Amino acid sequence: MAADTLAQYREFLIVLAAAGLVVPLFLRIGINSVLAFLIVGILLSPDVLGPLAARVPALAMLMMGDSPSIVSLAELGVVFLLFLIGLELSFERLMTMRRMVLGLGGLQVVVTTAITALAAWGLGLAYGAALTLGAALSLSSTAIVVQLLSDAKRLGSHTGRASFAVLLAQDLAVIPLLLLVGILGRNNDGPVIAGIALALAQAVLAIAVIVLVGRFALRPLLRLVAGTRSSDLFMAAVLLIAVGTGVAANLAGLSMALGAFIAGLMLAETEYRRAIEAIIEPFKGLLLGAFFLLLGLGLDLDGLFGNPLRIAAIAVAVIALKSLIIYGLARIFRVGRAVALETALLLGPCGEFAFVILAAAAAAKVLGGDAVRDAQLIVTLTMIVLPILAHVGRRLALELKHRAAVSGEAATPLPADHQPRVIVAGFGRVGHLIGAMLDEHKIAYIAVDADADLVARERRNGFPVYYGDATNPEFLRKCGIAEATALAVTMDHPLRVDEVTRIARAERIDLKIIARARDERHAARLYAAGVTEAVPETIESSLQLGEALLVEAGIPVGLAIASVHERRDGFRKLLGRPSRREAMAAADLKKLRSRRKPLA
Repeated sequence: MAADTLAQYREFLIVLAAAGLVVPLFLRIGINSVLAFLIVGILLSPDVLGPLAARVPALAMLMMGDSPSIVSLAELGVVFLLFLIGLELSFERLMTMRRMVLGLGGLQVVVTTAITALAAWGLGLAYGAALTLGAALSLSSTAIVVQLLSDAKRLGSHTGRASFAVLLAQDLAVIPLLLLVGILGRNNDGPVIAGIALALAQAVLAIAVIVLVGRFALRPLLRLVAGTRSSDLFMAAVLLIAVGTGVAANLAGLSMALGAFIAGLMLAETEYRRAIEAIIEPFKGLLLGAFFLLLGLGLDLDGLFGNPLRIAAIAVAVIALKSLIIYGLARIFRVGRAVALETALLLGPCGEFAFVILAAAAAAKVLGGDAVRDAQLIVTLTMIVLPILAHVGRRLALELKHRAAVSGEAATPLPADHQPRVIVAGFGRVGHLIGAMLDEHKIAYIAVDADADLVARERRNGFPVYYGDATNPEFLRKCGIAEATALAVTMDHPLRVDEVTRIARAERIDLKIIARARDERHAARLYAAGVTEAVPETIESSLQLGEALLVEAGIPVGLAIASVHERRDGFRKLLGRPSRREAMAAADLKKLRSRRKPLA
């Protein structure tokens, strides 16, 4: 009985052990979780663990195969991923990003598919197999690229936005590509045009029925369940919608992933979108991990060991071809060289949806077993080197930005009139706001930043921004620190704020320095370094939140503002600084004494 129970749940326990124990160890050494699941699957496959289990029989308990339970988990992982992608999309968002998504991203898929298909056709594959292979290799890894950019907090950067636009177009392309594979699989007998027309008609009819039913049923269903105020029932309803729509699509001859995508797209504009994302995300992560683990288990390593140079050469060629296409198209769409290069290297490797396309092609008998095996090995190799390419791309992009700063628009000479101005060190989100406020009150200033792209962009927008390193004393002198009326240090890196403060105070003992602090401890350190005023972000955001909460709770605005001022003065006293009122009184007294005439 115990043996039967262990055999029944063995695969589930291994998946949970990989997610809870092994993958975190890979994350500690810097390996992406997607790659970690893939590597675990390879290590547990019969090709790797089988020879060891022959010597140590106990290891046979860890060896896995393509069991139906794991296959089902993997399919659900893809279903939930497409469901979440549908939730992320909306008509308004597509319209906002249509130039990059439909232009750059759409062209990338079409051009890469066409060139790769022509190359495969030239090597002897049938037109349907070549087209399917080209489509599969044209896709990049949404899971790995988004996670790498998110970990580096660069999703909002130029590279992040360009990469996301292309990935979004690729995710949208998965649905018609799956339809294409199904159509090609049905064209084995009878007229080709008639087969395509019949398949398209069935697909359109099935999608129309799903959309029609979903539009009138999904929101009322969620409203009914949400009215119970039970998070468990709401979660059950969300899982029912995601999986149930996928099953309905599958019964209509479409893929489960397509049905889940349509369901997510219909729910994207509802008030339940954020709550649904929060519920699905944990399931998606674990089940998608099972998907990549299954891919690792299913890789035929004998094919790699049999001809490693051929597989590696094709993988390198695919990355080079995709990178060149993406770089060229990005430049056509006026993306900067540095951003285009980094985006190309990020998206050059293939992605997880290539496995979905290849599996569908194998099931429809569009691609043969050997071609699918080799393609899966090529896709896996490109995904494994993705973090390395991301690092190289980042280094090359920084080098290109530096060169552009030296010789390009960002190297505009500093003003040489030595007029008194405010200096703003750092022109990101905070510095930009300060510059706009200074412009509003017609206070002269110059801003400096070490990001060449930012400087060039802000100069085109009319802001007096200059490229340079504010931690360089000579650069601060050329900025006119000797005549400056004040220095605002707005950088988001605490150590750079400390360094600029120290250097500026060494240059002028009487300079007013207002610095952005991370928290109260950083503010205390800045006061010790000689700043005139330190503004802790955490404290100020908490005070503003508290003020808004008091007003919404019914406290009069005046009392709420007074309460915030009292709290702010309390924090200043904890830091050893006088309150605002005391500081203003001391300043007024100093002015009064300076105006007093000496007695005759």
